[in-house]
Amino acid sequence: MSSGRDDGGEGTAADNDDGFDPDPERVKRLREIADDVRGDTSESKQLANILYRTSDLYDETEETSPEEIVRNVKFILEVNERGGLGR
Repeated sequence: MSSGRDDGGEGTAADNDDGFDPDPERVKRLREIADDVRGDTSESKQLANILYRTSDLYDETEETSPEEIVRNVKFILEVNERGGLGR
């Protein structure tokens, strides 16, 4: 299945040549772990968000790449460092 991208960008989870074939069990497992580690601290919330975002690589309904996830994780960390979105 193709990602539908025509911009020469990196592939997505839907591409079979990037090592991230759709894997519903892996998606479920990563998201369960994210739910388990999510707690009241900002660090646990960060980790849960990162795990959830990583699970998107294996979700056939998501179109993302490792590069997009790295950018998103950097954003999550930067927002936390600034004290939240409101600042």
